[in-house]
Amino acid sequence: MFAAIDAIHFKNFYFAKLLILFEVVYLSFFICAIMNVMPKNNLERMIQLAEEFFATKDDPSQISINRKIMLKLERIHPSTMMEKKTSKGPIAWILVIPTMHKLMEQFVARKINERELLDKTPLRVKYDSIYLCSALVLPEYRGRGLAKSLMIKAIKSIQKDHPINCLFYWAFSKEGKNLASSVAKEFSLSLFKRP
Repeated sequence: MFAAIDAIHFKNFYFAKLLILFEVVYLSFFICAIMNVMPKNNLERMIQLAEEFFATKDDPSQISINRKIMLKLERIHPSTMMEKKTSKGPIAWILVIPTMHKLMEQFVARKINERELLDKTPLRVKYDSIYLCSALVLPEYRGRGLAKSLMIKAIKSIQKDHPINCLFYWAFSKEGKNLASSVAKEFSLSLFKRP
């Protein structure tokens, strides 16, 4: 009986120590979060950068990447999403969406939004247009051509399977417009812009 009581006492003491340790760790993370000094890995920084720049949470007409969207993109073509990584995680990320010319025309004319463009893009067909959807590069890696090289790699891969004859984009910045122009010139493809 004494051994059983000691075992229960020991387990409760051990559990109490774990609880206190958990509370200290949780409190430390909470204080760091409040003070905005929480160290972030590259993936967290990329997610934060995307949200700050594109504000997809506040705009349901834009594509907000989640598991379901990623699966659809993968089914459209495996090269729709590409990233450049270091040992600390992603430093650059791009998204391109192969689609049909008629959908490109509707998107550029503002008859459909970005989410509808993706939803209406059929599977298992020959695509002839590519939407240059987004490119993100962490600030300390900008100006090195990472986004352009990722887009070129993705488009070359898609062109192996589809007769792409034009690109289109919706610029959120001067850099985005310059990137789209540079990529289109690389392939000598027509480039269309959503106003």
